[in-house]
Amino acid sequence: MASTYNPMLQNDDRYQTVLKTFWKFSTQHQVQREFIRSTLPDILASIGNGKSQMNIIGVGSGEGKLPKKCKVDVEMLSQLRLKHPGLLLENEVVEPSAQRIHKFREMVADMSDLDPVKFIWNQMTASEFEEQWRQREIKKKADFIHLFHVLYFVEDAGATISFFQSLLEKNGKLLINIVSGKSHYMNLWAIFHKELRPQKLEVPFMNSTYIKKLLDKRGVPYQSYELQCVLDITACFTEGDETGEILLDFVTHTIFFSKTASPDLKQRILRRLRDAQCSVEKDGRILFNINQEMIILEALS
Repeated sequence: MASTYNPMLQNDDRYQTVLKTFWKFSTQHQVQREFIRSTLPDILASIGNGKSQMNIIGVGSGEGKLPKKCKVDVEMLSQLRLKHPGLLLENEVVEPSAQRIHKFREMVADMSDLDPVKFIWNQMTASEFEEQWRQREIKKKADFIHLFHVLYFVEDAGATISFFQSLLEKNGKLLINIVSGKSHYMNLWAIFHKELRPQKLEVPFMNSTYIKKLLDKRGVPYQSYELQCVLDITACFTEGDETGEILLDFVTHTIFFSKTASPDLKQRILRRLRDAQCSVEKDGRILFNINQEMIILEALS
């Protein structure tokens, strides 16, 4: 079976273009912001009690922000400061893209309201961070760790979760943001994963259902929150539309998908995307279900 395997992470410039277009046409930033402001503060209320410094690790932080002034890492840091006024916050950023690290650092330099927050910058993948941590035998613990869309890019999601959970301080929290198993992404990838990703995978497309089954099997307790969100893929159905081609890159996780895929594969994917099992039509727009889930884990006992 022919494959179009050409992962976005191999072309950082295209990856950044795809992400920016995705943020523009999805509601994900809105639901994440609402979760961070309305639900997360109560979850974080008990961490860091009795301490003078709180340690945070943000994995996959990117630029630390979303569009429309919703800065994910900054929003979470703000909530921590409100819940724990006066504490020094030390925030380790783990992000493999030099471009996104640079933009994050520029943003931080311009935001005086982040004082007192100390930033430690790690331009590396989650796996490289883990390897370095183990080699240096670092003993530091973290009060809060967040993994935003990280588990798609690691070889062993369970091992990655176990590692970061082992870094938690008593009362610490690990937040995992990942596509929901109820997302219609699953309907698409269940059919096309062998053509889009020929290499052996734990699961056709990493999702919350798989992660929760893994945690249940290990007897690891967690809390989960389903976030309803959609991606407007209307432009994908206009031949030659640049925005549509970029969004197809996102949906298939393949750079320049329209140029590398066979016409047959492209048409089959477009038909599936328009199917009621993937999308709904509303006010003339085609909305692809990309529900997200937030999973919260406690420190290991």
